[in-house]
Amino acid sequence: MEKWTPKHEAPEPLEGPVVATVVGGTILWFVLFLAQLPFYGWFADRGHTWWVWTPLAGAGLGLIGIWYVRGRDAALKRHAARAEVKDAAGAEAADKALSGDRPDRADRTA
Repeated sequence: MEKWTPKHEAPEPLEGPVVATVVGGTILWFVLFLAQLPFYGWFADRGHTWWVWTPLAGAGLGLIGIWYVRGRDAALKRHAARAEVKDAAGAEAADKALSGDRPDRADRTA
């Protein structure tokens, strides 16, 4: 029996508003915590206090997620800016090479 292997390439990763999504999710978790907090006694009577603390844990992990995705977003933007500068410098060097300007020969006139 032959092992199944995909015959096509994987699609490109979907990039979207990652920071906004994580911030929105964190806010939602915190709002859920605040909404359940007045009912703490009811949850405690039934042994379900974990229902109150779970959204707080989600909000705390969301804060870590916000820190992470903001750093990732900044790193992606830095990388894109460096690549753009490198491409511009490469295009400028190629234009000089095609036009025949060689700065090393101009310096030898003295």
